[in-house]
Amino acid sequence: MTMERIALPGVGIGWATTTRAGQRLGVVCHLTGQRDLVVYDPDDAERALSTVVLDPDEARWIADVLDTTVTVDHLTELERQVDGVAAVRLRLPAGSPYVGRPLGDTRARTRTGASIVAVVRGDQVIAAPAPDFVLRPDDTLVAVADQRRVAALADLLAGGPGAER
Repeated sequence: MTMERIALPGVGIGWATTTRAGQRLGVVCHLTGQRDLVVYDPDDAERALSTVVLDPDEARWIADVLDTTVTVDHLTELERQVDGVAAVRLRLPAGSPYVGRPLGDTRARTRTGASIVAVVRGDQVIAAPAPDFVLRPDDTLVAVADQRRVAALADLLAGGPGAER
């Protein structure tokens, strides 16, 4: 399955795919933390038939159900105590320019302001990975930042502005 990444300036990032059954669906990740699940018209791939709006907690619950092999605490108490800060999971895309390279090559905190605090690989959690930790496709990076910095990190990891090739 191919996942298309769509920049939505001022809104966030959109992701869309077509299932093997031919159904087109997507997720819009707003800078505010809101997530929209979108089902598209089979006759017009740009027209949404239905949208489900999820707040950040609801989106995490749905993500956990869909990704049952790994569940990471989302530091809910920290989010309540430190307004505007979130701990999020970002899956490293297979086509990322950082696959096979050390985490330090991302210079994530310097470039985006987001801190990568852990990496989930299979059923293993690597807390506080060192800069020489080599990233693999489908690693899940746990980052802490505000929504703007998280969006910038997601963009960087996907090979967007500021990424090294």
